[in-house]
Amino acid sequence: MDKKAPAGNLARPNPLPGCPMAAAFAAIGGKWKLTLLYWLAHGESHFAGLRRRGTPITPKVLAEQLRELEADGLVERVVTGPVPARVIYRLTPYGTTLLPVVEEVRVWGEGHLRRTRAGAAPEPAMSCTTRLTGTR
Repeated sequence: MDKKAPAGNLARPNPLPGCPMAAAFAAIGGKWKLTLLYWLAHGESHFAGLRRRGTPITPKVLAEQLRELEADGLVERVVTGPVPARVIYRLTPYGTTLLPVVEEVRVWGEGHLRRTRAGAAPEPAMSCTTRLTGTR
């Protein structure tokens, strides 16, 4: 197998066919996917912009997570220039249907941080404290 060959954008199979929870977690489960959806809800971004924002995310993991979100139709990758291709990532209309879920998880997380007293101020680039507009 050629390690430099693109992995492709095939959606991952549902590990429990017919189970909606398994289908949801196959699409949005993962350490960074909800955070990436949150950031992209605030506007499209280049890979480098997402990389700067998510400092602890390695480029490899960021690319994998974006590729999976793209494969599931939640994020689109738009080529904006010639080679080397400049691209931006943005939510698809289907991806925006997840924003109420993302906002509810964010609100739950705020309460959880208060409950566990783990509410240290996040670094500005990593902040997820702004309410998503257009949700509830």
